[in-house]
Amino acid sequence: MIDKFVRSAAEALDGVPDGATVLLAGFGDVGMPMALLEGLIEQGAKDLVLVCNSGGRDGSPVARLLTLGRVRKLVCTFIRAASDAGRLLLAGKLEVEVIPQGTLAERLRAAGAGIPAFYTPTAADTVLAEGREVRDIGGRRCLLEYPLPGDVALIDAWQADRWGNLTYRDTQRNFNPVMAMAAPLTVVQTRHVVELGAIPPEQVITSGIFVNRVLHVPG
Repeated sequence: MIDKFVRSAAEALDGVPDGATVLLAGFGDVGMPMALLEGLIEQGAKDLVLVCNSGGRDGSPVARLLTLGRVRKLVCTFIRAASDAGRLLLAGKLEVEVIPQGTLAERLRAAGAGIPAFYTPTAADTVLAEGREVRDIGGRRCLLEYPLPGDVALIDAWQADRWGNLTYRDTQRNFNPVMAMAAPLTVVQTRHVVELGAIPPEQVITSGIFVNRVLHVPG
């Protein structure tokens, strides 16, 4: 019988190796799997590449992971200079790659969909294009971008069944669906557990084929 539920955050994050690329869903705190992020801090993996929307506000779990020295590189859409992430960057203790938000989402989607590369006009005429391939397409300069896969994706869902089929609520759908498809190990925390078959097929946003482990975190 397929049952992807685990009993604890420690079990959910077991085996995440040092050096892993971790996809962390969420826009600020919204849609972020906080229990799994706290579990990652406790689990102890280091030398991580963390892919998330931002560097987090001071004192947040993201910022704590950074200040503990567990992240080698942060891939995000922005950081503030006057933040833990910004101070680490300025001190030379953190490598940061900044990606436009739409491009980040599309690179993640490309990783899950098996798209080897794509062109976008976003950032084609900025410093982000320096030393990279730019091509004229339909009269617009477009920058070549590549997929952004992870080793582990940490996901926040609204409902899950034992096969790992997921629904999301409101802005949980920011980065969660694309990140769930972009890593070989997808770990989910869900607010609600439902019986198999309780989610109508047309309402399944992430299919259980993309999910490996599910942790029930009532909220």
